[in-house]
Amino acid sequence: MRGLLFLAVTAPLAGQITFNRHVAPLLFEYCAPCHRPGEAAPFPLPTYRDARQHAQQIVKATRSRYMPPWLPEPGYGEFAGARRLGDDQVRLLEQWVEQGAAEGPATDLPPAPRFTEGWQLGTPDLVVRMPRPYLLAAQGGDVFRNFVAPVPLTETRYVRAVEIRPGNKRVVHHANILIDRKQSSRRRDEQDGEVGFAGMNVILESDTFDPESHFLFWKPGTPPEVEPEDMAWRLDPGTDLVLNMHLQPSGKLEPIQAAIGLYFTHRAPDRLPMLLQLDNDGALDIPPGKRDFLAADDFRLPLDVEVLGVYPHAHYIGKQMEGFATLPDGSKRWLIRIRDWDINWQAVYRYTKPVSLPKGTVLSMRWWYDNSAANPRNPSRPPRRVRAGDRSADEMAHFWIQVVPRGKGDGRMVLQEALTRHKLRKYPRDVALHYNLGAVLLSLGKTEEAVGRLREALGIAPDHAAARNSLGAALESQGKLEEAIAEYQRAVRQDPDYADAHYNLGNSLAAQGRFEEAAGHYREVLRLHPGDTPARKRLAQVLQASGGGLASRNQWSEAVTRYREAVALDPEDADGHNNLGAALARVGNKGEAIACFEQALRLQPGHEAARRNLGLARR
Repeated sequence: MRGLLFLAVTAPLAGQITFNRHVAPLLFEYCAPCHRPGEAAPFPLPTYRDARQHAQQIVKATRSRYMPPWLPEPGYGEFAGARRLGDDQVRLLEQWVEQGAAEGPATDLPPAPRFTEGWQLGTPDLVVRMPRPYLLAAQGGDVFRNFVAPVPLTETRYVRAVEIRPGNKRVVHHANILIDRKQSSRRRDEQDGEVGFAGMNVILESDTFDPESHFLFWKPGTPPEVEPEDMAWRLDPGTDLVLNMHLQPSGKLEPIQAAIGLYFTHRAPDRLPMLLQLDNDGALDIPPGKRDFLAADDFRLPLDVEVLGVYPHAHYIGKQMEGFATLPDGSKRWLIRIRDWDINWQAVYRYTKPVSLPKGTVLSMRWWYDNSAANPRNPSRPPRRVRAGDRSADEMAHFWIQVVPRGKGDGRMVLQEALTRHKLRKYPRDVALHYNLGAVLLSLGKTEEAVGRLREALGIAPDHAAARNSLGAALESQGKLEEAIAEYQRAVRQDPDYADAHYNLGNSLAAQGRFEEAAGHYREVLRLHPGDTPARKRLAQVLQASGGGLASRNQWSEAVTRYREAVALDPEDADGHNNLGAALARVGNKGEAIACFEQALRLQPGHEAARRNLGLARR
């Protein structure tokens, strides 16, 4: 058997190696996706003439494993779309050049690969773009920039695929999408007068925990991914997509205007993934000259999971990376191993088959750094002390693991609680972690502990408006309405544009019968978010309720206007039609009121209030 295997591998190398018979199939499969006109690679390789011109570069790049760009070591995880050449294939390319790089008979040449121009997945259901181009400076170091793209939706949709078109592939190193459900990035976008805002590791503000997690990532030569049929992700009205881009100056001014194509499905997800982040940035203080600095992290799973993919991340002096799982029986399963890290070729790696891991498994990350002059990728000459940070000259120690919890219920909250507690042991003064843990505990019904965590967050950062708002919600759920109102009021004083705090304050004031005050806060919500249907409804309701039900005609007229707006935004809402009818009846518009009650009953035949109101209106 060993003799047969030896002959099968080396037989093609025994005779004349030609481009058409031996080399072209390799270049077409592994190189042409990037090395073709219009793509990011510096030269094309679709023809014999192109390949012969760059033959020495091809051999050098493949021998060193720089090309094709594939960092994971074989045998340490089975990944979809692997682009690693085998040793025999590398040797074939070397021998082709050694023999003179012959072309061979034209009849041996296989058909050239066909590539889809434009959108790779076909015409998107919706395209969103950067609002205007960004002009990348001609000179300077790496630029990390974030661009906000509002999504014009009027109803919730489910996304089965995303395709990023970066607009200028020559200068866009990679890009990924963040989902901003609270439009918190818009204010950051307005700070420096340019389109977008700076930063690599962007944290989005939110007052709720939303753990849906997908890898939404673009890299030259990487095809867009279609999510499994049961794992689409939710996109709501009022959501912004934030395009986080790594840009590299080319020597001349370069305009960039990226577009995002969205492909929808009608099927809501049955499986809800989550991204677990192992990290130890707090350990990063790397002396100059240090060649083997280690940063590690270990996290014990609180439940069974399936691992779908991984994304390691470090900067320029990252050298070697290991990700593995230690099962409860002590056995080890590799998730990934990279011997020679290169930030230029970072990527998301998805497994060919999900990796099942039981409760009690320990997930581990190991990053080694080389901060010596011997590291050719070290950006500092001579080497300097390196700490954690967002700049490319700083460092990070991250390992993202996409998992789907197994078992009944939404295991993501259980995972998030355990992961946040784990991180707090490393970073006990991190206000965001205390806040996140408080929000998760509140969602799990652990209200008393949530209050304690949120107070701890505010002890560290008294001006944290989101923590104030969440503390108010926790106190309100305990029936402590006066204390809740005080926290909501502090939140809106600290951040006058905090729409959710205004909404919560409006609700609490309305519960105390302070309708005019409540109306002012609902109007603030609508000033900030004109499409907020719940705020319109609540404003109309408190206008009706003002004066113990004896609202002025002006108040009733405004209530009618607000209900009309709400119904226009949500025409399938039976309650909205009924409320509009009641307001119309109060201002004397009996005919239209009857029509509203009838519409409410068409939408919901069992709507008793609409049936009762219709009877009264017909008298």
